[in-house]
Amino acid sequence: MNLRLPTRRETLATLAVAALPRPAHAVGLRVATVDWSVLETLLALGALPVAAPELLQFREVAVEPAVPAGVTDLGLRGTVNFELLLLSRPELIYSSSFYVSSEPRLARIAPVERFSIYVPGRPPYEPAAAMMRSIGARLGRSNEAERYIAEAEAEFAALRERLTPHAARPVIPINLGDPRHFRVFGADSMFGEVLKRLGLANAWSDDTSYSAMAPVGLEALARVPDAWIALIPPVPPGALEVLAGSTFWNALPSVRAGRLLPLASINPYGGLPAARRFARLLAEALLAKGPVHG
Repeated sequence: MNLRLPTRRETLATLAVAALPRPAHAVGLRVATVDWSVLETLLALGALPVAAPELLQFREVAVEPAVPAGVTDLGLRGTVNFELLLLSRPELIYSSSFYVSSEPRLARIAPVERFSIYVPGRPPYEPAAAMMRSIGARLGRSNEAERYIAEAEAEFAALRERLTPHAARPVIPINLGDPRHFRVFGADSMFGEVLKRLGLANAWSDDTSYSAMAPVGLEALARVPDAWIALIPPVPPGALEVLAGSTFWNALPSVRAGRLLPLASINPYGGLPAARRFARLLAEALLAKGPVHG
């Protein structure tokens, strides 16, 4: 009988997984995910996954919910470490429409369930809520899912009331590509969905294809002179310094009137936790500014 000895790479991967503390709050099934919106949702429900991708980046970009140390980092979302995933022994793997090409390999490790929050022409908020309900039902956390969804709606309603004085002025949520171009989030993005729930108009009315349209020249901001500009990270290194010295940028009506709102980082393709974070950060920025004229 021939026994195959593990390779050095397999041995190191085994030791890496063994050295990590095991998830203490996983419910029922051992669940892994390759998608950040699912990761947000699992964490919000208190269902700790055994493994998920790009956790260092997630902590910087999505920020919340916090990821406990017991979750195995699978590396890049597009090219996850299948050896670590296998050694994490998941019984169920959650995916999304962004990672369809990886599903045949994922399915060799455990059954795969896919969610599609971001689809061209369809607003993502209700699909994100449906995903939370589905995951909650699958993992025995339906009560937690319903409570979280209700809390989100209550938070939006409370913020909407506080933002009533700002309702007359639209908001344009953007992300800088470089000092001369930006990406804009339209009505079918999660940010656009949150604006509606806050009683705020999205200043960008053109099509965006479910997320952000890029690139758009900075001159397009002159078409929305009354808007607040919600600036969402990441910001390219040195871009703000270049803009600070730009005559054109400083002549934009919104910039000249002090209606620039630099926000902290948010996952633009997130689920309900990302929606709540955007709502809270935007409201804080607007309320801190107070009424701005001009």
